[in-house]
Amino acid sequence: MNGFRSEKLAIVGLGLMGGSLAMALRPYADCIIGLDMNPSTRDYALNNGLIDVATDNLKSAVNEADTVILAAPVGVILSLLEKQIGTYLRSNTLIVDIGSTKADICEALGKLPIGVQAIGGHPMTGKERSGIEESDASLYHSKPFVLCPTRRTTPATRLRALSLVEALGAIPVEMDAIRHDRVVATISHVPYLLSVALMATAQRQAEHDEGVWALAAGGFRDMTRLAGSDITMMSDITSTNRQAIAELLAHFRMHLALLETMLISGDTARLADALQPLRDARLTWEKHYKK
Repeated sequence: MNGFRSEKLAIVGLGLMGGSLAMALRPYADCIIGLDMNPSTRDYALNNGLIDVATDNLKSAVNEADTVILAAPVGVILSLLEKQIGTYLRSNTLIVDIGSTKADICEALGKLPIGVQAIGGHPMTGKERSGIEESDASLYHSKPFVLCPTRRTTPATRLRALSLVEALGAIPVEMDAIRHDRVVATISHVPYLLSVALMATAQRQAEHDEGVWALAAGGFRDMTRLAGSDITMMSDITSTNRQAIAELLAHFRMHLALLETMLISGDTARLADALQPLRDARLTWEKHYKK
């Protein structure tokens, strides 16, 4: 595979993810153009050498770029794709997004003008804290980076996208958008809602007994961490993956009801039999898959 190279790389969105992309791809791009609507973010990126050109104008950011990465929230990415960006892109430009859901975005990418090389992307990485100040050149290193084909994905598109992922030091994982959304609903979106539900339950109990907060420790912290996620970001994500999330929530309710039945009946042996293979599955995942 040829190494990734860009004469003009445009990154739309300069938060943690976009800033980290700029840092990681700095050796592979002659000129990096960064677009963000926040003046202080643009100034930080420019003053710290993450980018060469800063702008808040979409057309000037992308119209001469050979590679465009959309590193904005899902809702913003969809708005850009559906309203305006296609008219600004040159033929043969590679455009990749890094949104957390893929079906809607890949459909929109597939409607870009013929000649544009479009592919969906989702790097499985991040940090607790956001903002360009948290940018890290190694953020993507050794992390899965999902690539989802669109109607505008050619063999050449795929190879260019793979070389970009390779430049980041990430691990490419290719799958279709529908499968991606089912998988991330299981491992990310439903866990977020379960974390929120647990937080709501604890808050309700704490109204009657503040000892809930006084005694809450590591297990509660781990289980409710996701409830502290950015609401706007998570609303975008869940609203664009409703079907997969709803189906999985139904499965979760079924499993919870079974556990409740065994608990109420006092059938401890049956409960233990149900819990053991799940404990084994968790330990297997941690041993063989968790990085």
